Amino acid sequence: MYAIIESGGKQFIVKEGDTVKVEKLNVKKQITFNKVLFVDTDKEKLIGTPFLENVKVIGEKVEDKKDKKIIVFKKKAKKGYKKKTGHRQTYSYVKIKKIEVEA
Repeated sequence: MYAIIESGGKQFIVKEGDTVKVEKLNVKKQITFNKVLFVDTDKEKLIGTPFLENVKVIGEKVEDKKDKKIIVFKKKAKKGYKKKTGHRQTYSYVKIKKIEVEA
């Protein structure tokens, strides 16, 4: 069984036991994803328009980490303008515990 969920404006394919890297979530331990787009069970396939109402994906936050630094460099030719900054995006790692389909 697998599902397609939405988190942080992005879509992820998840199965039970997977660990997913999503944008930082402000939760302590457990999270429930209600924005489920698609579920493939052994018996049937459910497609949401846009989301499924009776399906929940339950996960547990493992840790927060920062990604590697991205350098942003701006320059204007012949003007002497240069600006260098960096950015490190924070991510949460979520372990998927259960995909619940209510009848």
